[in-house]
Amino acid sequence: MLCLLSGDSAATSEQRGREAPLAVRIRLARVGATKRPSYRVVVIDSRKPRDGRALEIIGHYDPLTEPATVQLDDAKVASWIAKGATPSETVAKLMKLVGVGTASAARPAAAAKSSRARKPAAKPAAKAAE
Repeated sequence: MLCLLSGDSAATSEQRGREAPLAVRIRLARVGATKRPSYRVVVIDSRKPRDGRALEIIGHYDPLTEPATVQLDDAKVASWIAKGATPSETVAKLMKLVGVGTASAARPAAAAKSSRARKPAAKPAAKAAE
């Protein structure tokens, strides 16, 4: 039996007293010719494809120059992180390289994941001499 309720059950998350988390990421979008990659650092919905429509372009990254060129807008990065956007691992590394924002504070899960100790590889047992 299908029962339709009035608008009370369709309350938004703000009306229920909690803030909805953003599904927004700061990540790279590839631009450039075949075998000549360059990237834009973009703010985009995490459900969109890699080169999908971005909310905002906040920088550029060119890995082919020596050394690699990284340009990030400090104010825009800080603004989006304050709004709840999380940088991808690659962008967090670029932010740390350039010294923009607090990459470690923005991705605490990534820091915890990388700090976990790896299990040492099993060593083969020594053959018994006969």
